[in-house]
Amino acid sequence: MAIEVTRTYIGSIQNHRQVCNGLDSLGESASKIWNVARWTVDRIWDATGTIPDEGPLKSYMKNQSCWKDLNAQSSQKVIEELSDAFQSWFDLRQNDPAANPPGYRKHGDTRPRSTVTFKADGFKHDPENNRVRLSKGSNLKESWSDFILCEYQTRPGVDLAGVNKVQNVRAVWTGDEWELHFVCNVELETTDSADDEVAGIDLGITNIATVAFPDEYVLYPGNSLKQDEHYFTRAEYATEGENGPSAKSMWARGKLADRETHFYHTLTDTITTECVERSVGTLVVSWPEDVRESNWGKTGNKKLHSWAFDRIYQYLEYKGEMRGVEVLKENEWNTSKTCSRCSDDTKSNRVERGLYVCSSCELVANADCNGAENMRQKITPSPHGEDRSNGCVAQPSVHLFDRESGTFKTREQVVS
Repeated sequence: MAIEVTRTYIGSIQNHRQVCNGLDSLGESASKIWNVARWTVDRIWDATGTIPDEGPLKSYMKNQSCWKDLNAQSSQKVIEELSDAFQSWFDLRQNDPAANPPGYRKHGDTRPRSTVTFKADGFKHDPENNRVRLSKGSNLKESWSDFILCEYQTRPGVDLAGVNKVQNVRAVWTGDEWELHFVCNVELETTDSADDEVAGIDLGITNIATVAFPDEYVLYPGNSLKQDEHYFTRAEYATEGENGPSAKSMWARGKLADRETHFYHTLTDTITTECVERSVGTLVVSWPEDVRESNWGKTGNKKLHSWAFDRIYQYLEYKGEMRGVEVLKENEWNTSKTCSRCSDDTKSNRVERGLYVCSSCELVANADCNGAENMRQKITPSPHGEDRSNGCVAQPSVHLFDRESGTFKTREQVVS
């Protein structure tokens, strides 16, 4: 059976010197459209106390001269990004009233290079010759047929001629140069699994994922994520200017996002592969219902809003579908305080962050492993496979992310 998924492939521009000025103009125009729309939102906000919806804002912006600097669909995409940014701000304000709304894109008197998205009628793709033609807006054209022709190269093993459809192309400024992102529909073959083993997964902030496999518990800590966040966030704010983010700040922000994406893809690839190798046909994922609507204090709210549990679930879901592993979402309510051996739910059993000691059956367990086992038992009511003894639950395997190889390895392999 085949399924269709969305993939983004990066292409380096081979004729960068010839096209960089044209791409600079488009990137600066995208920032100008953002800024004019942001200024318009301010005026409407001051007059009515409301933020205009995406539709009315697009209608207004179509009458502004900067709108025609880009292809119409590219200009619309900028407004959609602004609307999404305001929606994210609304969500943050529920728990953090001091959260700042989306700002302007400017460096003093200049505008930074923003990402430009080209939808269906904004590009023409020639995959046989690794070329893509990008449209300019009428204001930037020297003639009616003026366009930017980019020659690109993807990484080895990627053949864009073999994909079903390139949905859109994004020109992205990395801080040093432009690159192209091709968002594609890709058809992948899946395998139907007849495996009947069940695994449970507890998603967390310190241990990003804890998996109760039929024969072993495995922790996947987020140490490398925290290190990256500390380093690149410090670099971002250390270079933040009075008039908005600097080029170094934007670079740090983008680099952190890239590393987070790689981490989550590698994590979910690893878990899915482990499921296949251990004959697991069903993976039960903990789902924290309404957690983002709860108030955990300033520090707690900040951690929760950066917790990518929904992103991890989405990755696991489509990767599992391709590998024949059914991924289920189950409410995690009470799984952290309930004993996975005897079902005692005394709150004090959760002695501290990483330790669970049952007052009834005396089970001593890693708290995250106990939670993961409870998730597994939502599908498999009674334990099976290896004995869920104190030693098994209290001393799980730890797989750390190794930056050098870009993969997860056991703690012993990383140390050596």
